[in-house]
Amino acid sequence: MPHFIVEYSGNLHDRLEFQELFKALHEYVVSTGHFPLGGVRSRAIRCNDFRVADGREDFAFLNLNLKIGHGRDMALKQEVAENVFRILCDWMKPITDNSYCQISFEMTELDPVLKFNKNNIHALFAAKS
Repeated sequence: MPHFIVEYSGNLHDRLEFQELFKALHEYVVSTGHFPLGGVRSRAIRCNDFRVADGREDFAFLNLNLKIGHGRDMALKQEVAENVFRILCDWMKPITDNSYCQISFEMTELDPVLKFNKNNIHALFAAKS
C-alpha cells in the first residue's frame, strides 16, 4: 500500500501522460516516511462508456482513488490527501485550463481484517537499504 487507481473518460486518453503523474505521486508518498516504496502501485483505467453532465462530447472526468492500509492517524491522512489532490490538480492543469473536466479524489482506508495481500517486492528494497 498505497494504491493509486485512476479512472478517466476515454476522451482524455491522448492528452494524458500517466507515468509523469505516477512518478510524482510515488515520490511524494514515499517521502512522507509512512509508506514503503515496495508497496506503492498505480494504474489507470480508461472508461470508454461515460456521460458527464449534459453529455457534451468534450466534457471529461478523472477520478483518483488512493487506497491505504489501516493505522495512520487522521492528521497524516488529511495532509497526504490534500497534497495528493494538489499534485493531481497541478498535473491536470493543462487540461482544465483548456477544456471542461471534473476532477475528483478520495482516500480509502482498508479494513485490516478484510484486506489480504502478498508482496515479495518489499524484500528487494529492504535488501538495498
